[in-house]
Amino acid sequence: MATLTVLQWGFFISGWFAWTVDAIDFFAVSLATSRLAVYFHKPIGTVTLSITLTLLFRPLGALLFGLLSDRYGRKWPLVADLLVIAAFSLGTGFSKTFSTFLAMRSLFGIAMGGIWGLAVSMSLENMPVDCRGLFSGYLQLGYPVGYLMIAAINLNPRVASTSGWRLLFYIGAGFAASAALLRLLLPESTYFVERRKRQRRRNIVFIREVGNMMKMHWALCVYGIIFMTAFNFYSHGSQDLFPTYIQKDKGLSQHDASLITIIGNCGAIAGCAIGGYLSQYLGRRLTIIVMCLFCGAMLPLWLLPDSFAGLSAGAFFVQAGVQGAYGVVPVYLAEISPVAFRAMWPGVAYQIGNMVSSASAQIESTAGEHLKDPISGLPAYGRVSAILIATAAGVLIICCFIGIESHGAPFEQGRAAFEQDGGKDVVEGDHRGGLSVRNSLELHDKAVFTHIEA
Repeated sequence: MATLTVLQWGFFISGWFAWTVDAIDFFAVSLATSRLAVYFHKPIGTVTLSITLTLLFRPLGALLFGLLSDRYGRKWPLVADLLVIAAFSLGTGFSKTFSTFLAMRSLFGIAMGGIWGLAVSMSLENMPVDCRGLFSGYLQLGYPVGYLMIAAINLNPRVASTSGWRLLFYIGAGFAASAALLRLLLPESTYFVERRKRQRRRNIVFIREVGNMMKMHWALCVYGIIFMTAFNFYSHGSQDLFPTYIQKDKGLSQHDASLITIIGNCGAIAGCAIGGYLSQYLGRRLTIIVMCLFCGAMLPLWLLPDSFAGLSAGAFFVQAGVQGAYGVVPVYLAEISPVAFRAMWPGVAYQIGNMVSSASAQIESTAGEHLKDPISGLPAYGRVSAILIATAAGVLIICCFIGIESHGAPFEQGRAAFEQDGGKDVVEGDHRGGLSVRNSLELHDKAVFTHIEA
């Protein structure tokens, strides 16, 4: 951590705060689901449609803002994205009808889709190589921190009232505007400034290199989408309906559900930091496998207790396993992604995974209402969630076994998307064309194995 410069810290904190804002605004709906159902006179399964729509539209935002970032820089697309989020969050709070509420959340999803790819690319491309694993975990823990913050705000009696749900979105708009201001105060990404000096005919080259990237990496695109679909089922299965599960299945109060959510997110924060740090030594895929197995072992503790203490412990350890694996995702996707499209490609893979898993909340709520507990007769939201989490963890383990590892990829030396051959993963070092990131990794791995054998 001491190796970072002040500017590198500024880039990281700005990306981290933007990702935290994403969580604050997204989970406001999850925490207010019961109150929204009462206010709009809709069943919980219908209210969760807003979560589905938000996730459904996020790939569009990832594609739009990701391409803008890879072409025009990391600064202004992120500032614009955050301001749009603030506007739609404010509009959500002013919604009078359920139709308006759904429309706001759909438009909101487009804006939210751009945040992750832009935050990751800006933070990690300016980061020393040895710090990537640790700071990948720190970056991803912005999400549980955001969840924790909005859950803590939700404890306020005024916010917890039937009409107090509006305050959650007003506060979210304020956080988004603050994140935009912070990014506005910082300069353009150092990497992007250096690459911009090297190319003049940027528009023509950029369009051609998008095509080169798609031709070269179509199989990697398929893998990334499957990988992130499983990850998003894994994450959302443990989060979206959790407060409802605590209240409906276990019979605890809304206040207790919020407290357990906060405790669970403390576990998520610890898991992100530990997972990201371990990945620098165990490798990205092995760390994800270990964390998935740990989460699976903790599921009985998450599901079986009825007491506040037992459920709190289960939430803590399951979220530590879920987000411990997720803490590796930013650096893993950044290292395997096409070098010149580190804002667009990881963001699109991440958000298409979100889109495919967008029905997770509705699956849980609908299945839970039909699958009654045989003793109490109450909805079995928790059992359905546990099945979903375990299935997603199994798919992730399979993906990690068959996937690629690009640990330490020198993407910070790669050409930008508007440079000649930027879409072909060219790393500077040879004036006749450079060296492919994939080839450089193969040479690096060969040297490592030769050293081990010796």
